[in-house]
Amino acid sequence: MKQSVRVASLAVAVLFALAVPALAAGEAGVHFSGAIGAAVTIIGAGYGIGKIGSSAVESMARQPEVAGQIQTAMIIAAALIEGVTFFALIVCIGANGAAWPLS
Repeated sequence: MKQSVRVASLAVAVLFALAVPALAAGEAGVHFSGAIGAAVTIIGAGYGIGKIGSSAVESMARQPEVAGQIQTAMIIAAALIEGVTFFALIVCIGANGAAWPLS
């Protein structure tokens, strides 16, 4: 858990460091709410799918006779997480104003 927190904080620090030149240019309407939302969504989905995979492999090692059922359940759960992730990314892009500009 500590390593994931370090990676997430490093990602946020890099995002802010790269955002400084864009904000210094004085362009009106530059905001990173969609980018930050997308980053959090991707990090959460990666963490969730990683936990599903590690738990499934551990379960398969403990009970090899039900490995097929565990693998099927793992794939279904990962697909549901990916579907929600894609929906969240579309919402983040729309909230950023890049896809559907209001003005």
